[in-house]
Amino acid sequence: MNHQRKSIRLQGFDYASVGAYFVTICTNERACLFGEIIDGKIILNEIGKMVQRHWNSISKHFQNVIMDEFIMMPNHMHRIITIFDDVGAKHSQKDTSVNKIVLSENASPLQIPAGTKHQSLSAIVQNFKSITSRKFNKMKRTSPAKLWQRNYYEHVIRDEDELKRIREYIFNNPLKWELDKENPANWNNVE
Repeated sequence: MNHQRKSIRLQGFDYASVGAYFVTICTNERACLFGEIIDGKIILNEIGKMVQRHWNSISKHFQNVIMDEFIMMPNHMHRIITIFDDVGAKHSQKDTSVNKIVLSENASPLQIPAGTKHQSLSAIVQNFKSITSRKFNKMKRTSPAKLWQRNYYEHVIRDEDELKRIREYIFNNPLKWELDKENPANWNNVE
């Protein structure tokens, strides 16, 4: 039997096109793996710090991407990603001995699943999830566990006003954790 998931992407939209995208990625089963919110601020644990470090290094490998406003939450993360030209996944052009270290720290060498457009937002997110999943399992030193929920949420940012609103939302997200639908304390209150 062939099970196909319904795509949550805009039909016919080229996610490799120039533009700004609001991206949300959740942990598997929305487990709070990255840290905790204390007094309206996220306090990252080691897993959260590792994920943040790799998320912040994406523009080193996708050189035509600008990483904008960003926040880690206990079980999800938000970021604005701007693609300003044809994105090409490129590793550092350092000498071979250093490059081997870079490649072992990152994707090996950016194996994008068939069907994913090489310059797309999906390629960026898939690469990030792959890297951090391997690191997560190394850190846990147990049988392999899923770090990420299968998909991710994205929103195409249409204008400057929307960009401003989304930046404010991201910035203020930790202050609203007590009301956040992703907060496990609120799951019994959801219909």
